[in-house]
Amino acid sequence: MSDIHSLDYHLHAVKEGKRRFENAFQGVARMILENNIEKVVVNGKTTYDFSIFRTGKKHVIGMYEEINSFVSYVKDAAEGGSSKEMAYVLVGEPGNGKTFFVEFICSRYRDFLFEDQNRKYSFKFVNVDKLGSYGRISVIESQTYEDPMILAMNLFENINASKEFLAKRFGFSDAQIEKMYDNYRPLGACTGYIWGSIQNYTGGNIEEMLKFIEIIPVPLIESLGTVTGKYPAKDKITSSAVDLLGEESIQRLLHITDTNNPYRFDLRRGALARVAGGGIHFSDEIYKNKKDLVQVYLGVIQNRNIEIDGFKWPIDTLIIATSNNSEFNRFLSEKEEAPIVDRCRISYVSHNTNYKLQKELTAYTIGSEARTTFSRVFLHQDPNLNHAASVAVVLTRLPRSEKLTPVETLKLASGEVAGEKSIKTLAEVIDTLNQDPDIVKRFGQKGLGQRNLGRALQLLIESSETNEGECMFAYDIFKALERIILDYVADANDRIKYLEDLKIAKGLYRERIMTEMFNAYMDEPYAIRKDVMNYVNMIIGIDAENLGPDKMWKYKDPQTNELKALKVDERYIKSVEERLGLKTEEMRETFRTSIRKIYGQKISVDPNYDFMDNLELVKAVTDVRLKSDIAGAGSLIGALANRTNEENQKLYDRMITTMLSKLGYCKTCAQKTIEYFCTQEDEK
Repeated sequence: MSDIHSLDYHLHAVKEGKRRFENAFQGVARMILENNIEKVVVNGKTTYDFSIFRTGKKHVIGMYEEINSFVSYVKDAAEGGSSKEMAYVLVGEPGNGKTFFVEFICSRYRDFLFEDQNRKYSFKFVNVDKLGSYGRISVIESQTYEDPMILAMNLFENINASKEFLAKRFGFSDAQIEKMYDNYRPLGACTGYIWGSIQNYTGGNIEEMLKFIEIIPVPLIESLGTVTGKYPAKDKITSSAVDLLGEESIQRLLHITDTNNPYRFDLRRGALARVAGGGIHFSDEIYKNKKDLVQVYLGVIQNRNIEIDGFKWPIDTLIIATSNNSEFNRFLSEKEEAPIVDRCRISYVSHNTNYKLQKELTAYTIGSEARTTFSRVFLHQDPNLNHAASVAVVLTRLPRSEKLTPVETLKLASGEVAGEKSIKTLAEVIDTLNQDPDIVKRFGQKGLGQRNLGRALQLLIESSETNEGECMFAYDIFKALERIILDYVADANDRIKYLEDLKIAKGLYRERIMTEMFNAYMDEPYAIRKDVMNYVNMIIGIDAENLGPDKMWKYKDPQTNELKALKVDERYIKSVEERLGLKTEEMRETFRTSIRKIYGQKISVDPNYDFMDNLELVKAVTDVRLKSDIAGAGSLIGALANRTNEENQKLYDRMITTMLSKLGYCKTCAQKTIEYFCTQEDEK
């Protein structure tokens, strides 16, 4: 019987490796581990980055610890460890990407199963009406989408007889059979009962019995809830175990004459049966459910069974759940609920604390579609908007510490240089904070989440200034975030901290604008970068043996490998170091040594490293350039603020032109940025 829908065909396909028999954990683990894995350093610790989470238009950003924890949980369960009797629960503040993470895994798993060699199969009984007690029902599918291999392992009441049959008829080796039986489960109550009826009807003739079986692919349509199903926490009153497990079906009772037949229960009415054949069950806000429903989960997680009235249906499901901190803490405080927590692998999800990665998340929030005003005019985006918003929200997520200032923490958490402070200090701070039994006090657990950022951007877009100027001006995001903090943050202490963080973010925005103005003044997008690298190269060249009396130094540019000549300007070096507050020769030499050391470490790894993350140095170079005498007005600020003479007006017009043509500004944000630059606001 080589019919494509026969059990014989399926078993031969499995033997030849064209189809697979594996449980949900093995499938998900294989999906993740078959892709590239890279080593990365996050907050001073080496961890792994799995490429499957970084593919697709809208993929997971950051979440390194959470991903590592999830992968090790799935891998442990796939290898038969204790994790296979646990659910995986993501706990954290609202708006930090828990649900997005789980839905991403589900959609990737569905894509994975669309490939022919990974597709899930189940079986159905045909011509059931011949058996006599099923009325007009002629076809019955396995309610829990059991794999045909489960049927093959239970063909006979005696397991050894089934093993013998598989070896003789299909040529499976002993090792293959043993491996198969590692995933052995008995048939579910109704399929087992029907298989028994077929056996009685055919007098135990296996050839005749197999004619009642037809193999079918498991449907992968998302809206059916098969393979990956989401069960959101229902209203406290209406939710019941029925939504999870299923219930007795009156329609079936009209057909079935045998009252003991477990097929009278409609399991597909519940969310679990639809994902029971190697699927993922996603329970959103699991602890918001009524207690009796959470107790049902306890039984399902521990026993991997759907149980109704003493009948059992074994399931093969990866159970992932989410919960927010407050619900979880409320649940923990009720001591009698301890067993359910004991059956969960808890992963505390923190907010993203790397502002460079946050820029990608902010881009998700801003959206890829072109924004328009109320009158349908294109809305321009200030080139500094993403940076300003990202830095502001990340600062709110960083806890205060005695060892590091907020700006140092911000820079170290993004893999940047923070003066004398090293990544080791940050690792110590994180370790200390993570010892706190109160989850919310741990690193990155509290702060403004993605939803709050989204709300702030909505406020920015709907404001009259944005609509009138037809531009989302970066500085306005601070006003919007302030409004969000006042309206949506309940705790007074949190509000005070977040508003202070906003002040720091404004100071950092000020420094960024200084750099932008310098670039505009020099009529070059990377002018400041060039000057910073000039300073670095000068302090390396000043001690070089081949420095001639004319102070010209020849060096090889690591980015282009070309030979370049540079005049070492000691006056310029001194001015920069004075701005850095380095008064004595000793302090200067120490600073220069540290810069040379960073240069040696970074350039070998990344030849394009440009010291632009060293904010103090960038600020000092900017100040030296900007605050020197320009157009007789004492400084650039003076020249731009006082445009009564023709010279200054020309300078202003030239800078506006550069900002429009080379730096990505529009007329509105260029003028507003220069206005802001001319005020002394947010100067540290």
